[in-house]
Amino acid sequence: MNELVLSFARKLHNSSSYREIKSFVRDLIRNDKNPYKKYFDLTIIFLIFTSIFILVYEVKEPVPHWMDTYDLYVVSVLFGLEYLMRIWVVNDLSEMVLEEYQDAKFLGKPFKITTPLKKGLKEKLYFMVTPAAIIDLLAIFPTYRPLRLFRVLKLLRYAKSINQFVEVLSNKRFELLTLLLLLLFIVFTAGIAIYVLEEKINPNINSLFDAFYWSLVTISTVGFGDIAPVTPEGRAISMVIIVSGIAMISFATSVIVSAFSEKLNEVKEHRTIERINKSDAFLIVCGYGQLAKMFLRKEGLSSEEYIILEKDPERVEAAKREGYNVIQEDASRTEVLKRFNTKNAKVTVLCLIADDIENIYITLTAKAISRKIKVITRANDSSMVKKLEYAGADHILLPHEVANNMIHIAITQPTMYKALHAVLTGKDVAQIYEIHVGMHEELVGADIASIEFTAYKLLFMGIHRNGEFLFNPPKETVLQPYDVLLVIGRQISLEHFRNMHKGVVSWG
Repeated sequence: MNELVLSFARKLHNSSSYREIKSFVRDLIRNDKNPYKKYFDLTIIFLIFTSIFILVYEVKEPVPHWMDTYDLYVVSVLFGLEYLMRIWVVNDLSEMVLEEYQDAKFLGKPFKITTPLKKGLKEKLYFMVTPAAIIDLLAIFPTYRPLRLFRVLKLLRYAKSINQFVEVLSNKRFELLTLLLLLLFIVFTAGIAIYVLEEKINPNINSLFDAFYWSLVTISTVGFGDIAPVTPEGRAISMVIIVSGIAMISFATSVIVSAFSEKLNEVKEHRTIERINKSDAFLIVCGYGQLAKMFLRKEGLSSEEYIILEKDPERVEAAKREGYNVIQEDASRTEVLKRFNTKNAKVTVLCLIADDIENIYITLTAKAISRKIKVITRANDSSMVKKLEYAGADHILLPHEVANNMIHIAITQPTMYKALHAVLTGKDVAQIYEIHVGMHEELVGADIASIEFTAYKLLFMGIHRNGEFLFNPPKETVLQPYDVLLVIGRQISLEHFRNMHKGVVSWG
């Protein structure tokens, strides 16, 4: 028996198609980011609604044969397959058997097939007795009408808002459980008291159950009026438990409202990240300081193109008042950056935090997640430049040195300052543009003289190649793949150059 099960486990382990199918099913069921999951969920929801429609329709009208066939064979079979799939992916029995066999072989002890099987089946059984799995099981049976009502409850698995509500209540379970115990104590005490005081006097209280019923109705402030105390003592108890009921309802309301307030911010942040992750390229701005404000005001990015990560709650609120996409998170934490689609999208991390050490941590975290992430960071101290380079920063900004140089030029050479300021800001005179050369034959291998920048009214400044900038290189310099050309010109000249070389170059 041991050899037979072990052989079968090895066969499954060595089957690439089996492992791929199981991995696909597990990801389809559990991973919300799976592109096919939404179609799977919509199919199940469609089956639920059509089944409930048939259930309601047959109350007064005869059901056509095709509806019965659809409900019996299509809906039930698909629900059964879904149930079996969920049990199947709880764990992998073949892997557990092989792991147990390897451990037994390593330790030199006898291999018992019952050990991994018991453990695996126990995990599956534990899943089968969860409320969601029980609902899935009961929803399979179509012949007994009351059980078909459980198909409505299957929507709980696919309704995010309901799941979030349950999660909120679960997070406050200690407070709510304390309130429930207090409620039961008051109901129990008041019920016994009213039963002892009025059982022989009040014709509406004939049993202890009637007393408990009256106590629960009174403390909930519902007050049906079918049972009312007739003695002064009973009325005094009523007043006490009415006040207690109002206090407990107020307490429960405040607990739930505070929980939802906390959850609402989390839901908003999650939806913001989901929207950002749908973009092919986006920017993560770390820190909402003066530099970030200046950058965002100038760029005018759309809400799908950037997101701000800021730890300080006051700055977060300030960014929200300005209408920016911002969430309160620490960008140096790996789990925070992993929430973004860094695998399929072009991501740029802009570190604008005033603390250089924190910028180093963010750079290390981003590069540890993916080397494809482009990191642009500021440095307040020039001594930190090397450290940021070692951390993997692609570009390092020194705002204080730039500001000091510009101030010096403005004082000593005011005309040059005006020219530089006009070019850098793109006002009136010209703009600086990057021209990225790809692998296209039209430009690769050509020399600078053959491009004739002057014909397009452009001023050629130099080439960025292999991490170095070649200022005003000789005209016979040959362009290489992935060179970046730097030119100055008016917008109309740049547009003309782009139209003449469409598909050959890209623009920075």
